[in-house]
Amino acid sequence: MQNIPRLRSLSFVLCFSLLIANSRAATIAGKEAKPGPMIEIQFPVSPYFQNIAAEGGNPRPAMGRAVLSFPPGFDPARRWPILIVTSTTDFNTTSPMDAPAYKGPADAEGWVVLASDAAIKPHRDSTPWRLSMLGAALDALRKDLPQSRNWPVAFAGFSGGSKRSCLLGAMLAKGRAVNICGFFLSGMNEDKLSEAYKTYQPGSNFLNIPVWVSGGMDDVIATPSLESQAVANMRRTGFKQVRLEHFIGVHQLKRSEVKLALRWFRQLGGF
Repeated sequence: MQNIPRLRSLSFVLCFSLLIANSRAATIAGKEAKPGPMIEIQFPVSPYFQNIAAEGGNPRPAMGRAVLSFPPGFDPARRWPILIVTSTTDFNTTSPMDAPAYKGPADAEGWVVLASDAAIKPHRDSTPWRLSMLGAALDALRKDLPQSRNWPVAFAGFSGGSKRSCLLGAMLAKGRAVNICGFFLSGMNEDKLSEAYKTYQPGSNFLNIPVWVSGGMDDVIATPSLESQAVANMRRTGFKQVRLEHFIGVHQLKRSEVKLALRWFRQLGGF
């Protein structure tokens, strides 16, 4: 009977320790996945993705890097949509450089943000290079958060980044590597989505993905006329849910448009 208090004390300590362990946030590549500032991770790139990156004479990147952000209330046990940000190649811009512009809208609408790159610079910033770094980043995310493999994914980009998003989305959809729930295409002056669909043939379900095209009314690069032509071409291709929205402004990313698009993707996807 004298050992009962000691056993109760031991049970309390064990239960408390389990509660503390369960309350710890998940980690990705050694960094804590929690709401707040964006985090940067580094991860090894498999030989498979190194081979893709090296197409066209590029170096073989041994390490990749990515930035991520997690919305308020993030709980890895729940299902969260992921916004993949892709930058243009102009001015030596990288996707992690563009990612902070999407963080506010993503936080407000409950989205994870992911933008990838290599730890070294390519000789040529090609689509295979971007594809390999994104694939390696998704592998790193899924290694530590395996449940994220089934989370819905949207692609977002501005100007040349929107065009590249179309290509990457179609390529990954063909291999069923991601469950795509939307495209946010800002400042895009030609239809690359139809081209990507015809080139990579990801399947007819690809035509059901919601597409939000956003542009400034005074944009002289992606003019309203050019964007309207791009949208009309997407609809001729067979895309069923294409939305064109113009705002007062020039060739720029409008964060309020990002927020509305993410909300629309959620509504249509039911997640």
